[in-house]
Amino acid sequence: MTLQLAVLASGNGSNLQAILDRIASGALDAKVCLVLCNKPEARALTRARAAGVAHLALSPADYPDREAFDAAMVAAIRAHGADAVALAGYMRLLTPGFLAAFAGRVVNIHPALLPSFPGLCGAADAQAYGVTLAGCTVHFVDEQMDHGSVIVQAAVPVHPGEPLDDLKARIHAMEHRIYPQSLQWLAEGRLRVEGRVVRVLPRGDGTTVPGVPDGPWLVWPPLEQGF
Repeated sequence: MTLQLAVLASGNGSNLQAILDRIASGALDAKVCLVLCNKPEARALTRARAAGVAHLALSPADYPDREAFDAAMVAAIRAHGADAVALAGYMRLLTPGFLAAFAGRVVNIHPALLPSFPGLCGAADAQAYGVTLAGCTVHFVDEQMDHGSVIVQAAVPVHPGEPLDDLKARIHAMEHRIYPQSLQWLAEGRLRVEGRVVRVLPRGDGTTVPGVPDGPWLVWPPLEQGF
């Protein structure tokens, strides 16, 4: 079944673009019903406009509190027919009311290997700590920041003394692969949450798609063809 998706973004929207590109290629069985931004200058809105996708900017300053703002977002998302939500650089915590409206169907991408280095500067914090492996995580969203159950992670090497932008570029390249993959698993109903563990089930016909080798990179669970 085609995943009816809303994408929330605050900035550049490169992961939104990766999602749109995978949909266009046929690898991701989804429709982006709405791109919703909390900043009218967000480039994600330009990307949505170029792709012919419905888009909307709502300002938190126009609402009395977080609950009212999130209720307006829920109403807009439902009005456009979406029933799942992907955060793509969305820089606000979601309220319990929002999460309840799309229970078990809100996902996020974070540029670090959670639970290490949560927050706004995951890649920079990892580099400053001196790790030898950095990476990214797709996870379900709960009421705590960067806390929900992990769906898929990818690790990339950190080269001593390299510019932070080089590390970020390597992480972003993996983000753009693992995020659409996780959404495809969600579209296929193949994600089962057992406590804090997320399992990727075989496809409905009982088959398991072979993982794609990634050379020096480690991705788990393994990606499937098209990602």
